[in-house]
Amino acid sequence: MSPTATGETSMTVEAVVRGIAADHRTDRGALLPILHAVQETLGWVPPEAIPVLADELNLSRADVHGVVTFYHDFRSKPAGRTVVRVCRAEACQSVGAGRLVDHVKDKYGLSMGDTRYDDSVTVEQVFCLGNCALGPAVQVDDKLLGRVDEDRLSAIMDKAISR
Repeated sequence: MSPTATGETSMTVEAVVRGIAADHRTDRGALLPILHAVQETLGWVPPEAIPVLADELNLSRADVHGVVTFYHDFRSKPAGRTVVRVCRAEACQSVGAGRLVDHVKDKYGLSMGDTRYDDSVTVEQVFCLGNCALGPAVQVDDKLLGRVDEDRLSAIMDKAISR
């Protein structure tokens, strides 16, 4: 049994996934809410969750895997302890989001989607945080920030790395 990011065995992942699926059994179109709940609980959607979900929802493994890989919100690998999401939508791009992406690459050696070698931080791109008037927008875990520049992003990254 392979451990997950938080050290659970695949048997624990199976129990978690089956429990979440049971909570949504009567929901129409339950796959997306279940995947969101799995990721919220485990921090990602581990590969061993896919056959369990396929079994629970009477879907093929390919169907479940296709949804996990199609939607950018689902992680198929563990995230760092802090997740920094940079908005790449047009409004944020027009006021400097591209510079933030370049800054993270230049200063920290991380491309969007990467997790730092010590698992302290994952950087992701998102295509709208709904904070267009205050762009460029960045989300740090569940906290939404506006008007983020390179210096502020460095402070965010440095704090995440030092935790």
